[in-house]
Amino acid sequence: MPLSPGESPGFLLWHATLRWQRDIAAALAPLDLTHVQFVLLACTWWLNSQGEHPNQQALARQAGTDVKMTSQVLRTLEHKGLVAREVDPADTRAKRLRVTDAGADLAPRAIAAVEHADAQFFRPVPMGDAVALLGRLAHPEA
Repeated sequence: MPLSPGESPGFLLWHATLRWQRDIAAALAPLDLTHVQFVLLACTWWLNSQGEHPNQQALARQAGTDVKMTSQVLRTLEHKGLVAREVDPADTRAKRLRVTDAGADLAPRAIAAVEHADAQFFRPVPMGDAVALLGRLAHPEA
């Protein structure tokens, strides 16, 4: 017999995910970023801060996003003046990614907004428990 919706982990996860996505979208709206734009900007900013200048494929791998979609969103971030794509001297077919000064200013503010939204969303659950469970779900092979 099928589980009732309130007993189905998948159904509950679906609803929790929808609520979380709404909360994140609301936190990012004043910064004129979509959730995907935020993830790609934040990942680029973080990689740059570690001394790396990833190409689009490396960024997609870091972010867990599709390479084609990553390229499209990067065009938008470039148009907004937040990310620059520069020819890779080691491979002229590849573009290296660099956060611009405007992107470097926005990324930490966007991260703070998202971290605040996350803290509010996960408040009913001890943070260590949430991170442990989500880590197991995100990387079951580990």
